[in-house]
Amino acid sequence: MKVRLPFRPQQAIDTPYSIQVEGLTKRFGEFTAVNHISFEVKKGEIFGFLGANGAGKTTAIRMLCSLLQPTEGKAMIAGYDLATQPKLIKRHIGYMSQKFSLYDDLTIFENMQLFGTIYGIPRKELKDRIFSRLEDLHLADKSKTLVASIPLGWKQKLAFATAMLHRPDIVFLDEPTSGVDPIVRREFWNLIYEAASHGVTIFVTTHYMDEAEYCGRISIMSHGELKLIGTPTELKEQMQVDSIEKVFVKYVVR
Repeated sequence: MKVRLPFRPQQAIDTPYSIQVEGLTKRFGEFTAVNHISFEVKKGEIFGFLGANGAGKTTAIRMLCSLLQPTEGKAMIAGYDLATQPKLIKRHIGYMSQKFSLYDDLTIFENMQLFGTIYGIPRKELKDRIFSRLEDLHLADKSKTLVASIPLGWKQKLAFATAMLHRPDIVFLDEPTSGVDPIVRREFWNLIYEAASHGVTIFVTTHYMDEAEYCGRISIMSHGELKLIGTPTELKEQMQVDSIEKVFVKYVVR
């Protein structure tokens, strides 16, 4: 797949794509973690990034978030160039890591206040935004509760709400539902759908094959390479199977 990227170093470009990647590569010494991947993600799309442990998913997502410098390749994220405008990219994206990243010894409100301040949200707006999000999550009456004392499912939803607090164009979710029960996973995906309905692009990695069915399009990585990309229906028809899990097994584990 060849992706031609426009280049305007001083400003965001106007494009129907939130993410454009061409030949993105990351090497650690002689080991190639991500090997010349190319793809595009449309604005407002829910894009699934699948792969077994060690496939290169987390390395790729860290590069796209400008947390890790690529060895080769180009990318435009939210209309900004990955090589020359990493600070602008960070202002326009949200990121929820694989491991819960909020502070256990702060309250729910204090965590959101801290990250909202880091994002540069004006103080007059910040409190209203926090309580608006907490009301959506039915956590407004728990705002003074220490994060350490709330269940994992609440923590994951809180982390997502915090990543969305500055109203990013794109939110990167690295295995956001790992370790939570199926009911909480479904509730979390309702939050994802709501965000996408407001035009936010969702880039999500997951190892739950049933979750891949919820995405508009998915890609499958294996050994650092992007092997398949398409809608769930397209990939199932291509591989002549009836589930994404069977696509994954048939293509990656063969």
